[in-house]
Amino acid sequence: MGKLAIKQTLVAALVAAVGCVSIIALILTLAQHHKADLPPGFQYGMVFDAGSTHTALFLYQWPGGKENNTGVVSQVLVCHVDGPGISSYGPDPPGAGRSLTPCLDVAGDAVPPGQRGATPVYLGATAGMRLLALQNATRSSQVLEEVAKTIQRYPFDFRGARILSGTEEGAYGWITINYLLEGFIKFSFQGKWLHPAGAEILGALDMGGASTQIAFRPREPAQEPESAVRFRLYGFDYDVYTHSYLCYGKEQAMKRLQAELRQANFSQRINHPCYHMGFELTVTLGDLYASPCIRKPAQFDPAANVTFFGSGDPQRCLALVRKIFNFTECRFPPNCAFNGVYQPAVNGYFFAFSAYFYTFNFLGLAPRAPLDRVNSTIDAFCRKSWKTVKAEHPKEKENYLQDYCASAVYMTTILLEGYRFNESWDNIYFQKKAADTDIGWTLGYMLNLTNLMSRETPPAVTGVLAEQWAAGIFFISFAVFLSFLILILLFSWNPDY
Repeated sequence: MGKLAIKQTLVAALVAAVGCVSIIALILTLAQHHKADLPPGFQYGMVFDAGSTHTALFLYQWPGGKENNTGVVSQVLVCHVDGPGISSYGPDPPGAGRSLTPCLDVAGDAVPPGQRGATPVYLGATAGMRLLALQNATRSSQVLEEVAKTIQRYPFDFRGARILSGTEEGAYGWITINYLLEGFIKFSFQGKWLHPAGAEILGALDMGGASTQIAFRPREPAQEPESAVRFRLYGFDYDVYTHSYLCYGKEQAMKRLQAELRQANFSQRINHPCYHMGFELTVTLGDLYASPCIRKPAQFDPAANVTFFGSGDPQRCLALVRKIFNFTECRFPPNCAFNGVYQPAVNGYFFAFSAYFYTFNFLGLAPRAPLDRVNSTIDAFCRKSWKTVKAEHPKEKENYLQDYCASAVYMTTILLEGYRFNESWDNIYFQKKAADTDIGWTLGYMLNLTNLMSRETPPAVTGVLAEQWAAGIFFISFAVFLSFLILILLFSWNPDY
């Protein structure tokens, strides 16, 4: 064998060795990349939203080991509990517990058996239970005990049933919106956690059945410190103004309008300007005055009836709605909302959800509409006869349909004259969901209690990103190809080998 052949043999051996190493590296890379792509396994969490008019169970999931990644928590399902809110079970506390079982069964089917014991379950009760606690603290406690007993019969990690304060309800709704829309933090493809430069932090407007909440970041520090809540999220501080108005939720407001009319007219037949012409509603005085939100007359017969007849007059309806507010009292003029409550000037964009969304969506005004169109739409709708309204919306439940005029006038009044959105109406978006998840306090509540949000800036993500794996695989594959090409050429060019 000549020297040239020996050199070619050595080169061929070297090329073959490089090719073998490259092949081994490629195999290891593919194996590791495949392992990285395997589903990490999901964790689950559940929250019961025990509102004043109904209860709903929200089931969430997120990839295991990625708790601090904003946006990784997703909504799996929502189960609406049949019947009224748990606060209505004051006379029958065990009934409140029984009402939850169908939704617990649904959640049990949705969570894998091996994950159920590690799935936290919370029940948060809101304004309906706050009102029941004011009326009868013993019954309120009994209702919470019964729902707790029911949930504890299931193989989940039950972590308590409690009544949320209005401040908590507003603050957790604010967290939910901004978490879902990545206002707090983003994940970049360079493997770093980033605070979004110039991110719009949204305000939250929640309209429930018994209370309503507002939460936002004011431009200036709050003049009334107790009205502000400070959150430290992902290394940044957020000072949030939030206030909850008990008795100003949609259902309680509708009752208060009836009570205002009754106070001015003690007959059994009363015209109601917020109801459509031709509509009639008969209620007992016992039902009318059952709520602690309504001032009761000194004497009345609970069994006596009163009938409200719709007159379909939006201007008189507005005048009636204004009677349940006090727009003049203010300790920090002009920084007040209504009833003397301090509020700094609204700032930024807002998401209005819950009953806000359902009312404005029904009227074709969601997610946003100019104020002149809002006013003209509400005016035209309120002037329609009850017969026309029912014919135009045959699938809508009548108990919802009857209140859309009144609730629309009420909500525009609280937004414009209460919260003072006169100059910034276009900053309000009426939304039900964000990132395919229902907006409300439940997600923010779970994120806080399960430590799914970091107070400090998370460390940079370690490991190799998908783009880097792809580049590595390409170059290794190219090296393998080149090695075999050189080897083939060597054999081709040396016929004496």
